Amino acid sequence: MKLYGVTGWKNAGKTGLMERLVTEITGRGFSVSTVKHAHHSFDVDHPGKDSHRHRVAGASEVILASRNRVAHMTELRGEDEPKLSDLLPRLAPVDLVLIEGYKRDSHPKVEAFRAVTGNTLIAPGDPTIRAVASDVPLDMDRPVFDLDDTKAIADFILSEVGL
Repeated sequence: MKLYGVTGWKNAGKTGLMERLVTEITGRGFSVSTVKHAHHSFDVDHPGKDSHRHRVAGASEVILASRNRVAHMTELRGEDEPKLSDLLPRLAPVDLVLIEGYKRDSHPKVEAFRAVTGNTLIAPGDPTIRAVASDVPLDMDRPVFDLDDTKAIADFILSEVGL
């Protein structure tokens, strides 16, 4: 599977860019899966539901399945957070895996950047960032795209991974 990331600081536009890229790339006939890193606790389950009750009771893993979707939840219970390289083999084969976050991992990435956040660019010190998608013009040593030019960013990513 080919991998490409979208990274950047909080409120830089990563999730919106990911959403648009998935729509654009799947619209071209490619299969896409995503992995998103969260820096906070999250839950896909709801208190009182059977699967939640299983987890609270102590189950290490719970698979919830219906005719519409399957969710596989793993409770870490104090164990280390899994590395991206440990998570990728869990995915079924697809043409492209888009990864949101994981800014310190070594896969190639596009950095999402919004000037209004006041954050500095990550790209100047990170050679894994192959391009920047920005809401302001930037003078850089790598391609800079308009943050909203999803087609051009998708073209760049697909070219980079050979699709």
